[in-house]
Amino acid sequence: QVQLVESGGGWVQVGGSLRLSCAARGSVDSLNTMAWYRQAPGKQRELVATITNDGRTNYAHSGKGRFTISRDNANNAVYLQLNSLEPEDTAVYYCNLVVRGIHVYWGQGTQVTVSS
Repeated sequence: QVQLVESGGGWVQVGGSLRLSCAARGSVDSLNTMAWYRQAPGKQRELVATITNDGRTNYAHSGKGRFTISRDNANNAVYLQLNSLEPEDTAVYYCNLVVRGIHVYWGQGTQVTVSS
């Protein structure tokens, strides 16, 4: 069983930065993709960014140029650097792990609040 544990959310003013972390605990197959999603109040969960085990990244339009996803394969961890934050970025951010395209795991979510 794999458990994803997130940290790093919080409150920040417009233009500020946060760094989210997610650690996968348990036995994790190396062939996997990790990602961050977010869900704002009253909205559907949406993709923020993905990163494969060999480092290929993909970003949703909303975060391009402002967010950076990275990972540490040795520690089964993924990170999301959030810069130039805007009130529209306020959401619960979720870590996601997909193993061999089959097994899907979610973290419990971490709140990011951007205040103007």
